[in-house]
Amino acid sequence: MNKELFPLIMAPRDKRLVVSNICGGRNLRSRLTDIGLNEGTIVRVLSSSYSGPCIVLAGNMRLVLGCGVARKIYVKEK
Repeated sequence: MNKELFPLIMAPRDKRLVVSNICGGRNLRSRLTDIGLNEGTIVRVLSSSYSGPCIVLAGNMRLVLGCGVARKIYVKEK
């Protein structure tokens, strides 16, 4: 993969990525900000599937995101 944006749900496991864009409304952005996931946050995917939850490590927090939310978060390689 190169430095292009792709949905978090398609991210390879154990790769350091940067959140670049959140394609959602105000409520989604607010919820993600509340749990510490903003544009610029460095994440590492621990587990992901197209129909189940996406588990990421952001700092020292493990976050579990639904697949619908993970499709709206765009990341790129760090």
